[in-house]
Amino acid sequence: MNQFQEPYLQMPKEYGERMPFYLTYPMTNVYQTEKEYERDMQRMKEMYPKRMKKLLAYVEEECDKMEYEGSMMYDEYPDKVLLYRIAAQIYDRAVPVQPAERKGGGRDRDLMDVIQVLLYDEIHRRRGRRRRCCRRWW
Repeated sequence: MNQFQEPYLQMPKEYGERMPFYLTYPMTNVYQTEKEYERDMQRMKEMYPKRMKKLLAYVEEECDKMEYEGSMMYDEYPDKVLLYRIAAQIYDRAVPVQPAERKGGGRDRDLMDVIQVLLYDEIHRRRGRRRRCCRRWW
């Protein structure tokens, strides 16, 4: 075998010219692996505290809106300011605001940090899923 021949492209001599059926679609395990990864991720999310589950629901809803071809979620370098604004929108929807509170202090910084971490983690997960499944094989 020379340096330009890939070992997985060569058929064993016992098959002759014909390729066996189970080798015609060698990428089927990719989808099974992705399903296992998703199930594992769901099990981990079930262990989140109640408040974080509620915040995660808002984060997932916002990420669902951003999941389209050409979205800023899939940019090589996502814009930090836009991601902060998205997190602020999630905060505003998740935390009911009384007029008296808005004058005094604004947003709870710790909760805003948690929302940003959840958002960045969800975006990272979706980018990885897209990279593994959608763009690689088609």
